[in-house]
Amino acid sequence: MTIKKSVCVLGVTGSVGSSTVDILKAHADKYAVDAITAHRNVPALAKAAIELGAAMAVIADESLYEDLKSALSGTNILVAAGDDALVEAASRPSDIVIAAIIGAAGLRATLAAIRRGARVGLANKETLVCAGDLMMAEVAKYNATLIPVDSEHSAIFQVLEQKSVDKVDRILLTASGGPFREWSLEEMKSVSPKQALAHPNWDMGAKISIDSATMMNKGLELIEACRLFPVPEERIEVVVHPQSVVHSMVEYSDGSVLAQLGSPDMRTPIAYALSWPERIRVDVARLDFATIGQLNFTSPDLKRFPALRLAREALRAGGTVPTVLNAANEIAVGAFLGGKLTFLQIAETVERMMNRIAASPLRDLDQMFDLDDMIRRETLVMIKTGL
Repeated sequence: MTIKKSVCVLGVTGSVGSSTVDILKAHADKYAVDAITAHRNVPALAKAAIELGAAMAVIADESLYEDLKSALSGTNILVAAGDDALVEAASRPSDIVIAAIIGAAGLRATLAAIRRGARVGLANKETLVCAGDLMMAEVAKYNATLIPVDSEHSAIFQVLEQKSVDKVDRILLTASGGPFREWSLEEMKSVSPKQALAHPNWDMGAKISIDSATMMNKGLELIEACRLFPVPEERIEVVVHPQSVVHSMVEYSDGSVLAQLGSPDMRTPIAYALSWPERIRVDVARLDFATIGQLNFTSPDLKRFPALRLAREALRAGGTVPTVLNAANEIAVGAFLGGKLTFLQIAETVERMMNRIAASPLRDLDQMFDLDDMIRRETLVMIKTGL
């Protein structure tokens, strides 16, 4: 008899969470669902909780507690709400935690899972962007296992030979280039949220889709790669690959380049995080190389996509600067989606905040949370007043 692994999914109603639900339903013989969470989507959370037979369901917005309780009445599912309940869900003794809450909001719950030594499938790159060194120290201290879920970092994780880490010459992070890969700066001045949300290859949530369009997503992934893998920043490169077939590559000192390829479907890296070090079957589209025909690679244009430059500058500066970058970007993306900023003003706003806030060492997580809150407030004021 196979002993099931217990799973907690933080952010079950987002794009990564929904894909995780598909895998868990397909492999119900291997996984038992302990806790799932969502921000505000009560109907989707309740539906997933019932379908997965979850022991606990948590809604982050406390005002929706009664709605969730009503939706799950007649079941034996434990219902809770609020930020503390998110941490409680991650603190329960599940074997695997899929951390898929978007933005810095998922950091506390992810940290709770790390501090009990869980295996964490990390889809929340902001956790490592905002407090990467501190978080990786916690991973080591509590003997937790961190498996990246981003397709690029999952690819590196799969082809990085642990016995040959000292022989790595380069890590090559691939980027689709987003929907505006071939647009001029003049054309991008009038980009609408609808256009920016229409990613050519991936089906993702709103925030990640906008980050992909500005290439900030690749900048955040650059920072994340430096935290996850023992390779210095100057040896991690970004290459634009429009087909999104090669998910990233590792070049070794003998000239060998190992790459992980697959269809652009998040279920593949999610499944690997759930099943590692083994593999499970996932019904994703198989690659037909004859149909693909060719794979193209170019260097990113930092003039048209300055967000990638800003992320590398933040990484090099270190300390509190990546936290400033991330917080200002989250607010700027929200303002763009709300019609308060133009597309090009997203990166401009981030750069202004980075120039305004003096860099300092990042001492602890309390400092990081305080800084994150302050940057969000100041960015909102700057957008509102134009100062």
